[in-house]
Amino acid sequence: MVYWGACVIMKAPPEKISPRWAIFFVGVFFGAVISWLFFMYNYGITEEQQVRNLAEMQGKIDDLKRYNEILTEDQKKLNIENQKNLTIQEIKILLTNSQQYKINQFTSYQLITDVKNDLSHLLTQDIRSVARNKELLRRSIENKVYQKDDKRFKLEIQTIYFDTVLEITLKIRNVS
Repeated sequence: MVYWGACVIMKAPPEKISPRWAIFFVGVFFGAVISWLFFMYNYGITEEQQVRNLAEMQGKIDDLKRYNEILTEDQKKLNIENQKNLTIQEIKILLTNSQQYKINQFTSYQLITDVKNDLSHLLTQDIRSVARNKELLRRSIENKVYQKDDKRFKLEIQTIYFDTVLEITLKIRNVS
């Protein structure tokens, strides 16, 4: 058996909407469409500016990378040239056993300046060429007799360091 009272309870809404509500919904619809179009237009302009900025920045980054590569290549070439052309800028001499022979500081200073004067031609010379002639340098110092205060000194090289500063450590070998 069918209960006919359910039809009365479940009634469909009327098909006619009042004109006020119809105008309101039409306004909401067209407002949504217009605002969506406005949003898309502004979004498109903003995105276009961003794409342009990104492309410009990418171009700058590429230019700077190329510039950086050029500079690093030039720097490497200059470093290689400078390594080839390193020169002796200063000569340091150290006497290790001057107290053993009771040599005063003034005589020790005079010996050091004499050795420096003998080696002054090495200033501004290429380090590699001086290092290749190390034996000649050793013989020139060790075979020379230095005379100070009525004493004769012979020197022996203990160590030689070749860099922009030529460091030589000397030991007094003979005192007569």
